[in-house]
Amino acid sequence: MTIVVPVIIVIATVIATEALAAWVHEHVMHGWGWGWHRSHHEVTDGALEVNDLYSVVFGVFSVILFLIGSAYISFLWWVAIGLCVYGVLYYFVHDGLVHQRWPFRYVPKQGYLRRLYEAHLLHHAVHSRDGAVSFGFLFAKTPEELKAELRANSQTRAMASRS
Repeated sequence: MTIVVPVIIVIATVIATEALAAWVHEHVMHGWGWGWHRSHHEVTDGALEVNDLYSVVFGVFSVILFLIGSAYISFLWWVAIGLCVYGVLYYFVHDGLVHQRWPFRYVPKQGYLRRLYEAHLLHHAVHSRDGAVSFGFLFAKTPEELKAELRANSQTRAMASRS
């Protein structure tokens, strides 16, 4: 196997994981898994929150793929590497950049990182499991698009509560 194939597997896994993570965030974390994820939408004092258990679950899945990939199907070892790369990107972008869980502060002024930063802040504009926007972590719509979605979601919730 040349280095090209593993690199393609890793990149494809990172892209696929972003799509899967956005789906899981919207339909599981803001659905039946809200019990764990709620802590992420509330102010917490500690370094950890219940929502961090999701990272443990995803980490266990990656370890399982490493084990299967090492023993039986080498392709899965590279998929596990892709999951780990995604996890590192998630840590830096989500936990570090957006939520400032680092010992230093950095807020991007422009560009791609600013777009991710604003998108996730708009996600947290809603403190309940319903009506949030921007469920991905590495790809995001423009802040203008997300604000329009928030307004539409707010109007839908208001109409539903009147019914």
